[in-house]
Amino acid sequence: MSDLPILERRRIEAQILRHVHEVLTDRHGQDEADAVIGAAVSRSAIEQGRGFAEALGHTPGFADFAAILPNWTRDDALQIEMLETSAERFEFNVRRCRYAEMYHEMGLGRIGHLLSCNRDGDFCIGYNPQMQMTRSQTIMGGASHCDFRYRMAPDADPGTDGGAA
Repeated sequence: MSDLPILERRRIEAQILRHVHEVLTDRHGQDEADAVIGAAVSRSAIEQGRGFAEALGHTPGFADFAAILPNWTRDDALQIEMLETSAERFEFNVRRCRYAEMYHEMGLGRIGHLLSCNRDGDFCIGYNPQMQMTRSQTIMGGASHCDFRYRMAPDADPGTDGGAA
């Protein structure tokens, strides 16, 4: 993976996607522009997850996921309150999100969820589809924190495929 911090990658992507979104909005309307950007970013997140999983050489578990989390928190991009890390659960709250701050500063707060937040669950599809994420609120959406709750699907056996011990 690149040495460029993910926060900076997202800034560069947003500078480009801003213009793509504007052109799509002009030609097809805001709803279609949102749908296209959302679908493209989703594909990117799935592909990124797949790349991380392939680099491991085994089906990732939550211990592996915890080990790569610093990629997203680098340079204090996220301030996280860890709640639980086990083979079945990975739970934390994000108390500060510089991604959200950056999108708002760029004037992209309305679509920040498309550019970043929606990537979180989609990443798991490529990384390990047995990992399921729920989140009821985000800083991007105006909440005080983001509540990330990852669970291993009930039919998964995290003890035999790279899960946390």
